[in-house]
Amino acid sequence: RLRPRPMAKLDLLRGYGIAFAAVASVQALVTTAVAFGPLGLDAVGSIALIAFLAVVNAVLGMALGLFCSAFAQTEFQAVQFMPVVVIPQILLCGLFVPRESLPDVLSAASDVLPLSYAVDAMTHLTRGTAVSDVVVDLLVVTAFAVAALGLGAATLRRRTP
Repeated sequence: RLRPRPMAKLDLLRGYGIAFAAVASVQALVTTAVAFGPLGLDAVGSIALIAFLAVVNAVLGMALGLFCSAFAQTEFQAVQFMPVVVIPQILLCGLFVPRESLPDVLSAASDVLPLSYAVDAMTHLTRGTAVSDVVVDLLVVTAFAVAALGLGAATLRRRTP
């Protein structure tokens, strides 16, 4: 871990964010290309928009990881934070049970989790609904990513040697 003195916390996270976002974006684009190329998945919506959504989701995952790691003292603690962040989102985002059929409390919790909006956007794209329905979900996911990076910078502890 390199923490030079003249660098601000936000600059440090911005550097991490750009590096990890680049890798996550390449991974998302390769996955999308393989899915719609050799694997022959059919896309009702725009493949470019699906690829963009995959990139935004990858950046969101990276931002949430950096946010959680800002609270950790060690890498092991950072890994322990991830199930707390990831598992509720997977269970409540609508992958296993439609969000409409969740109890009121869980439905309200689902409404504040970013993965719910990512799943909604992908559902809209794969069912051929209007692009305007996807834009709101994309903006929400993007806002969550920016907020996670900002909160990560605000909570990052700065130690001086």
